[in-house]
Amino acid sequence: MAREFTGPGTAGGGLSSIAQRAGRGGSGGARVGKRGGPLEKLYLSQLIPTLLILIISVVTMWSCSLALPDANFTSHLAGIALGAAAAFVVWRYDYRNLANMTTVLFVLACVLMVLPKVPGLGVEGGGMVGWVRIGPLRFQPSEPAKLVVIFLMAATCAQYNGKIDSFRDYAKMCGTLLVPLLLIMVTDLGTGLMIFFAGATIIICSGAPRSWVLATIALIVAAAAFVVITSSIEGIPHILKEYQLKRLTVFMDPEGTASEDGYNLLQAKIAIGSGGLLGKGVGNASQALSGFLPEAHTDFIFATFAEQFGFVGSVVLLGLFAWMIFATILLAMRVESPFSKLVLVGCAALWTFQVLENVGMCIGIMPITGIPLPFISYGSSSMIVQMAAVGVVQSVWRHRQKVA
Repeated sequence: MAREFTGPGTAGGGLSSIAQRAGRGGSGGARVGKRGGPLEKLYLSQLIPTLLILIISVVTMWSCSLALPDANFTSHLAGIALGAAAAFVVWRYDYRNLANMTTVLFVLACVLMVLPKVPGLGVEGGGMVGWVRIGPLRFQPSEPAKLVVIFLMAATCAQYNGKIDSFRDYAKMCGTLLVPLLLIMVTDLGTGLMIFFAGATIIICSGAPRSWVLATIALIVAAAAFVVITSSIEGIPHILKEYQLKRLTVFMDPEGTASEDGYNLLQAKIAIGSGGLLGKGVGNASQALSGFLPEAHTDFIFATFAEQFGFVGSVVLLGLFAWMIFATILLAMRVESPFSKLVLVGCAALWTFQVLENVGMCIGIMPITGIPLPFISYGSSSMIVQMAAVGVVQSVWRHRQKVA
């Protein structure tokens, strides 16, 4: 399924030749760690905003734990600690070893998607069977699957060295993304949308002709419209479940629906508005933390944050996210390996979509999908994977050979 990619776009003959030059200590091939002190191995432009976001996360979740019994502050700190350990392991690991492992990555992605459906393993959490319990351990396989799919699509698309001339190759890339996407969309619409956005961004940035991309987007829009329309018609099979359809459409008229999601959205907007310019202060989110706003520590954590820190605090938080994401994109523009570029693009796309969707959901301009706010929302599975993604970016920096 995979073939080693070579060519001018891979800095002189592909990743394997780069590694060989690094081993010989040739010019431009020395590892970062040999060029400077310990800080030289860290991509501080991306690490600093991430650490600041984590500090905000700790303060926000501590305030939630004062009023919400489900917001376990100790568990949140444990998730950050485990995530830091995962990021350290990923940072030390040479991610380039995955460049030619598309078959293994494809199988792993599919296994993770179907794991919750295995009898005896899958358990319900948050209203869906998307969790797996092994002894005392309970986690969401779809979370690590996000990173697996990013590596899968980067490895698949990087083989073409930034230029796709054959529609067959383009169809192969789309098909590679489609299989795990369909497996996860059955049970977890929000995660499916995240995986789709990250994978599609990688395909677009891999050199696919614009006409093919636009035609594919038009086809996807038409298919999505067909699914939504047919799901609201009585007497025919529905692809979307009733609660999924309501979540996708309620943001267009939350006042005109009696559904729970319409109520949640209205309460989120009230909480954000009551924060005003400077907010009510830490622990004083009377709207979000008094039982009016459901899922105040998970899906609607941004509303909880905005009520406490106001418009100014929200701008600061979004600015930190923008700093982190643009630093990742900047590194993607500097490294030479197509695989490295696409891995970074995938991570940046994943964070971008989550931030825009979660914040947009809270202010009523995006569908309600239950997508968490990276590093902020409560949930150890999500936290560990978000931190591991930071480790991926740091690993690209640590193992870079040459920057443009």
